[in-house]
Amino acid sequence: MSSGRSGCVVRHAYCTKARNRFGLPASLIRQMHSSGGKKMMFKKLLSGAALSSVFLVAVAAHAQQARVFFVEPKDGATVTSPVHMVFGLEGMGLAPAGDMDPKKGHHHVLIDAGPVQKGLVIPMNDKSLHFGKAQTEADLKLPPGDHTLTLQFGDGAHQSFGPEMSQTIKIHVQ
Repeated sequence: MSSGRSGCVVRHAYCTKARNRFGLPASLIRQMHSSGGKKMMFKKLLSGAALSSVFLVAVAAHAQQARVFFVEPKDGATVTSPVHMVFGLEGMGLAPAGDMDPKKGHHHVLIDAGPVQKGLVIPMNDKSLHFGKAQTEADLKLPPGDHTLTLQFGDGAHQSFGPEMSQTIKIHVQ
């Protein structure tokens, strides 16, 4: 299986296919043909590919989309009042109101309402509860019936991070 070049153990056509299939540059293929250390070159390529994939996985994990979510209650749950709520957060930090770190904020629960547009101040009233001490759980008294709860993440000035940092669920209170 020699191509006529000294030390080559693969056909040149195969190398051309490998270059085209795997995107290897022609200079690397020539180096593999000319060097006596084809196994060494292959090991270098393999270790480089392995390190690249580890790096890409780490970058992808770091670039994970930040999100807020209800740990409890679950969407569609039938519950009793007071409703015990547990808030989840990934990809950002939790901080009390007044902390203006752009990567931190605190939770708000909107009762029978949807998310607040990004940059708008989340209203403070009996249908919009602020957890400005960075609480991660609370009990909420609700009358019997179907309700919508929206967990909305806001910054230190209570400005919304937008619908992408919210979760809306429906529950039935007995």
